[in-house]
Amino acid sequence: MNDKLLRQDVIDELNFIPDVDAANIGVAASEGVVTLSGHVASYAQKLAAERAARRVKGVRAIAEEIEVRYPNEKKKADDQIAERALAILDWDAQVPADSVIVRVERGWVTLTGEASWQYQRMAAETAIRKLSGVVGLTNEIRVKPKVASRDVRSEILEALKRNAELDANSIMVAVHDDKVTLMGKVRTWRERDVAERAAWSAPGGAVVMPAALPVVPVLAAVPWFSPPG
Repeated sequence: MNDKLLRQDVIDELNFIPDVDAANIGVAASEGVVTLSGHVASYAQKLAAERAARRVKGVRAIAEEIEVRYPNEKKKADDQIAERALAILDWDAQVPADSVIVRVERGWVTLTGEASWQYQRMAAETAIRKLSGVVGLTNEIRVKPKVASRDVRSEILEALKRNAELDANSIMVAVHDDKVTLMGKVRTWRERDVAERAAWSAPGGAVVMPAALPVVPVLAAVPWFSPPG
């Protein structure tokens, strides 16, 4: 697919989904790398726009430069955001009680603390994303491994084999000092996400680290998942 067609496909996808106002989003494409620019009215829309671009066939990497601009009447003070964040975390059954610390600076939320599983870490992040006033989020919640490395590797391999969406034979799993590395090949972003979830769903709950390289149809031979430490 050439860049012009890819750019139009991303634009069409952004215009198609109901949870994003794409009027102020710019799209550029170059050799499979899509750049999103402009501004939206909430952090939730910013994330939805990125997810939409990822779904488009032919997108190999995304440079996300969208700015969150709340209308003046919807802007919130940092103390208001922090108070609401703590309240929503308290009500979330998937987030361990009193396990997360919230810091807010100019609308940017930073989460710290500890969790036993990756799904708990992600539940805390998901709960905060939709709050009004949030312009960005950094998730620094630590996941503490519970089992030996050899058990983690075994659980991940079995999970990959069970998943109908993956060719488990094309993915290798290595564990060293509680750091999990996935290597091999995948065909789509969807397959990469599935492999990622299989890894952090194993007992021990390895943390998913942000990709250090642009996403391509190959699982990069660098640490994807790593408990902080």
